[in-house]
Amino acid sequence: MTHETFGTHTGPLHVVADGPSISPLKQGNTVSTAAVGPWRLIAGKLIRQKVAMVAGVIILLLYLIGLFAEFLAPSLPATSKPQYTYAPPQSLSFFVTKPDGSSEFNFHVKGYKVEIDKVALRRTFVVDDSKVVPVGFFVKGPAYQLWGLIPMTTHFFGPINPNDPMYLLGADRLGRDVLTRLIYGTRISMSIGLVGVAMSLVLGVVLGSISGFYGGWVDTLIQRVIEVVSAMPTIPLWLGLAAAIPLTWSPVNVYFVITIIVSLLGWTSLAREVRGRFLALRSEDFVTAAKLDGSSEARLIFRHILPSLTSHILAVVTLAVPTMIVAETSLSFLGIGLKPPVVSWGVLLQDAQNIRTVATAPWLLIWPSLAVVIAVLSFNFFGDGLRDAADPYDN
Repeated sequence: MTHETFGTHTGPLHVVADGPSISPLKQGNTVSTAAVGPWRLIAGKLIRQKVAMVAGVIILLLYLIGLFAEFLAPSLPATSKPQYTYAPPQSLSFFVTKPDGSSEFNFHVKGYKVEIDKVALRRTFVVDDSKVVPVGFFVKGPAYQLWGLIPMTTHFFGPINPNDPMYLLGADRLGRDVLTRLIYGTRISMSIGLVGVAMSLVLGVVLGSISGFYGGWVDTLIQRVIEVVSAMPTIPLWLGLAAAIPLTWSPVNVYFVITIIVSLLGWTSLAREVRGRFLALRSEDFVTAAKLDGSSEARLIFRHILPSLTSHILAVVTLAVPTMIVAETSLSFLGIGLKPPVVSWGVLLQDAQNIRTVATAPWLLIWPSLAVVIAVLSFNFFGDGLRDAADPYDN
């Protein structure tokens, strides 16, 4: 038992028998700040960064929305009502005025009535105060299958009468609910980022590790490949690869091919960062000791050097996810990525490609764009916080 000073606290340090970690012990009324595992240190530093934590909560909410999209959406993404084409967003109200002038609690939205714009010679929707559409939670609505497995008719939120119009974020050119389609699009756009980053992670870590560990001609060959891939113009390459996808393929096949296309161009930066870390660590004492102990090359890479880079790799991966999301959105917006009936944020933005639509129904541009901005900023803030927390030189 020894006494040692760490930070501003002093106290006995107790060495745990099964490893090098040290646990804090009480001495009088003080508790020592003891050296703990790297993950606990990273978590402690990350929790103190409020912006990063708020961004992490937003990311978690987005993935929960995508996971339970069928249940959270008030309708089905393909349900169209042509009589409500380009219907504007409705506002939620909590009280309704009775004939005697008193107010009564009634969660609802106001209905529509159609008027003819004599200048533009087209119909317009205006709020009809005489029509009240009651809204509730856990209401019955169109049948669906949760995760494609569980038949259900209960929706978390929606109109009491499924036939009543409720367009909180407006309707598109076919009278489909933008809120419903935005919720369903969250699943595709957020998941394609994870799948794409997972593939880029494998390529980047494996090739970067081999390049930095072995060096020599292996390093030269891998670095030249990275330079060739990095020198390729991204947009034209995406256009060429996406145009090669057969039109007869199912939406699921197109989804995975787009994921692969995005992943093939996103692994180079991670590979170079991993290579640099390997070049710095391969001559460290702990690697030399492992070699003298008879560890194989694979064990040196995956059991000794790579675990010391885990926190840094996680931070890099977190910052790479928004790049994948933006790439999918860009491809789909240009019409060479995902296409209907698949619903993603990029597919939703396809409806906002002409000036007339933006002028008459700006919500078709605003809501999907806002979703992309929120997701990208959240990942960037969380990734920056995670990178700072994983920095061993930042106290």
